[in-house]
Amino acid sequence: MQGIMSALEISPRLNVSQAKFLQMPHKFRAFVAGFGSGKTWVGCSSLCTHVWNSPKVPSSYFAPTYPQIRDIFFPTIEECAFDYGLRVEVMESNKEVHYYRGRQYRGTTICRSMEKPSAIVGFKTGKSLVDELDLLSTDKARQAWNKIIARHRAKGNDADFDDDAVTQASQIEIVRNTNGIDVTTTPEGFKFTYEQFVKNINKTQKRSEFYGLIQASTFDNELNLPPDYIDSLLESYDPNLINAYLNGQFVNLASGAVYPEFDRKLNHTDELILPNEPLHIGMDFNVLKMAAAVNVIRNGEPRALAELTGIRDTPAMVDVIKEKYPDHKIMIYPDASGQNTSSKSSTESDHSILRQAGFSVYVDGSNPRIKDRVNAVNAMILNSKGERRFKVNTNTCPELTEGLEQQIYDKQGMPDKAAGVDHLNDAFGYMISQKYPITKPVTSSKLTMSF
Repeated sequence: MQGIMSALEISPRLNVSQAKFLQMPHKFRAFVAGFGSGKTWVGCSSLCTHVWNSPKVPSSYFAPTYPQIRDIFFPTIEECAFDYGLRVEVMESNKEVHYYRGRQYRGTTICRSMEKPSAIVGFKTGKSLVDELDLLSTDKARQAWNKIIARHRAKGNDADFDDDAVTQASQIEIVRNTNGIDVTTTPEGFKFTYEQFVKNINKTQKRSEFYGLIQASTFDNELNLPPDYIDSLLESYDPNLINAYLNGQFVNLASGAVYPEFDRKLNHTDELILPNEPLHIGMDFNVLKMAAAVNVIRNGEPRALAELTGIRDTPAMVDVIKEKYPDHKIMIYPDASGQNTSSKSSTESDHSILRQAGFSVYVDGSNPRIKDRVNAVNAMILNSKGERRFKVNTNTCPELTEGLEQQIYDKQGMPDKAAGVDHLNDAFGYMISQKYPITKPVTSSKLTMSF
């Protein structure tokens, strides 16, 4: 071994997605994939690479429960280490795995359960594998993540670098690559991994540099599976579960999604609002929670390019719009109920406040049926011809994106409002149903009268 070695140089049994994951330079990496996609294997490959490149820098493995450590990690790391030219000793009593090259000790992986995040204390580590993180609740996963990060304070010089195979240049690289965390998990809805590696990824430039994500399919690992494995999954799960458990996609598993075909990649655009461009703003009235989806129409198709949320009342919304878009023609498509009362007071309607501000207001006497509004939005997201006519800038409209992804139907078969992701969906829907209503065919029949 000369200097730093990559997993690709050591192991012959990596599929394309696994190889891409192990080449990612990010400090925090997530491998989100379906059943049988080799998640634990690729995580173990990362640990073995760490053992080779960072001798005697301790590593750690975290699973939702201790039985998973025993039943999944111990046998997998033993098999994987063999591929990497390593021998392991599994110390089941104290939950440790020791690595050797021949008789030479290389390092230790400390194994811990995440059942009680507060118990993740008392050791330091230079590399972690967090397996099946999304089997935990979002709150517990967040607690465990924070505890795990706190364990990452091993320095490169904590290692014994007297190994002849490790050069001075390699030592510098080893120091730079310690203290990384790998997450390997099946997507279990919009839980912590989605929140940490997708939703929050563009909050700062540093986050996008630190966090990287690979989403892999079970098909990527088909050669390592029994011949009927994938067929059995296809036979057993509905299309929504197939997207999660076979294709490794984040989907809402709680119940039926209101906007099931929305895809943050396929419906994404990088477009931005242009100077003096007319703006079509859908608006939902809620005291202290007013919401507006700011759209433009290009080539006859809607583009959601900005959002306004958490506004106190209608006058405050007017002020924000005028301040942000002083040179634009403003067209408002509001909740029809705003013609009767105001989010400010009962003396003046929301609609009249908008008109007095100089905005054009487009609204019918009553809101469309909820089903018709939802169908109109879904038809723009993806129609029967496979066309995605609606696009959203997911970077400038993060809450609208989240709402379209996550809103589900409640027990009464209505779009759920308890989760708090409905306001921008409603606002956007008012504009879509006004501009692009579902056209129902008119049928006529000959009336026969008898006397």
